[in-house]
Amino acid sequence: MAVIGIMDSGVGGLSVFREAVKLLPHERFIYYADNANCPYGDKSAAFICERARAITELLISKGAQVVVVACNTATAAAISTLRAEYDIPFIGMEPAVKPAALGTETGVIGVLATAGTLKGSRYLETKGHYQDDVKIVEHVGRGFVELVESGDLHSENTFRTVEESIRPLLDAGADRIVLGCTHYPFLREVIEKIAGPQVQVIDPAPAVAKHLLEVIGEKGIELGNSIGENEFMASGTDAVLKKMI
Repeated sequence: MAVIGIMDSGVGGLSVFREAVKLLPHERFIYYADNANCPYGDKSAAFICERARAITELLISKGAQVVVVACNTATAAAISTLRAEYDIPFIGMEPAVKPAALGTETGVIGVLATAGTLKGSRYLETKGHYQDDVKIVEHVGRGFVELVESGDLHSENTFRTVEESIRPLLDAGADRIVLGCTHYPFLREVIEKIAGPQVQVIDPAPAVAKHLLEVIGEKGIELGNSIGENEFMASGTDAVLKKMI
C-alpha cells in the first residue's frame, strides 16, 4: 500500500485529496492542514519553507513515500527546497494557464490566486509562455481562503466577496477562469453562478491527481488492494476539516 502525504495551509488541499482518492482508492493518505498559520498568502517565503519542512518531516515519520504540496503558495515558496533536502518525490501545484490559454475563444483568460502565487517563479514562468498569445488578467481572491476555512460557502456575504474578485476578470472579457489556489474550488458553485455558463472554470486538481498516479508508477511504489485508513491532522482546530472531508 502506498502512503501519500498531502499538506496545505488549511482545508483547501482537500480539493486535491478528493481527486487523488478517486484514482488511488486503495492507498493510505495522510493529510495535514496548517490552519493555525492560515492563510499562507501573506506569509514570507522563509516562514512557509520552515512550515513545509516541519510538516514534511511529520509526514515522513508516519511513512509517507510521496508528498503532495497541495497549496499553490507553498509550492511557489518551498517545493524547490523540499526537493533538494528530502529524498522522496514531491508533487506541486501550478495554475492551469495552459489549458485556459489553449481553450479561450475571447483571447482573454482570468487567473484567481493568492498574492504569493502570482509573484512566484513557477507561475511567472508559465505565464511567460502564453502572455504573447492571450491576454492574462489576474486578481487575488480576497477573503476566499477565510471563507472556506470558516465553512461559509453559500451565504450572501460569500456571494458578494466572490463577485468583487471575479467581476474585473469578467469585465475584461475572460471566458476561462483559472483557480490558482486549492481553496477556491470549494467556491466553484458560487463562481460559476456569477460568471454564467459562457465562462469555464478550470480546477487543476484532477491533473495534479493524475500526475501523482504517474509519479507513483515511475518510482515503483507498490499499490494496495484494500481500502486504506486515511488520517487527517490540523495544527489548529479540526472542526471544519472534519466537516469537509
